[in-house]
Amino acid sequence: MSDALIVGATGLIGRAVINAFGSSGITIVTRRPVEGLSPHHAERVASPDNWPDIIAAENPAVLICCLGTTIRQAGSQAAFRAVDHDLILAAARGARQGGTAHMIVVSSVGASAKAGNFYLRTKGETEDGLRALGFDRLDLIRPGLLLGDRPGPPRLGEGLATIAAPFADALLHGSFRRYRSIQGATVAAAIVNLAEQGGSGVHIHENDAIRALAD
Repeated sequence: MSDALIVGATGLIGRAVINAFGSSGITIVTRRPVEGLSPHHAERVASPDNWPDIIAAENPAVLICCLGTTIRQAGSQAAFRAVDHDLILAAARGARQGGTAHMIVVSSVGASAKAGNFYLRTKGETEDGLRALGFDRLDLIRPGLLLGDRPGPPRLGEGLATIAAPFADALLHGSFRRYRSIQGATVAAAIVNLAEQGGSGVHIHENDAIRALAD
């Protein structure tokens, strides 16, 4: 049994999670090799179609999912949903089939199956689907704008949002604090600490809770 298995390891949060685990070995399931991966981690490179079976065979104690794209990156709403809904749920089903009791997934602030926004509605439907799978413990991470070095070419919109983030954050108080930006490394530290927790139930973690968990 693996202690922790991660899917979505090549993005901003996924790479930060690997770094946050430090010398603790984890299993990574990915469609392409992770550049610079330390040898104490186990890597399973395969087509996403094969991920559920691989995850079930690995039988991790905790599945960490950092999968996520954008509609612009994916090319269409259907392609976006194929990753942020279908693939996440397929990986989760594989984990449940193997007996995994704990899942941690990076979602988004404002996620709701009733949202008018397609992106947030898809995130909410994914969360609902994960709840229905019956994990003993399910941690839903809902960060706002993620800050940090992203792989791939720079995106103009995200670059402008990052520049504006300190000014926007200063205006967000009370219940709006959950929309504040947050460093990817902070989210990763919270995920690693959650992976070591026991307990049961569905837990939603937004900005302030994520920061507290990271300490």
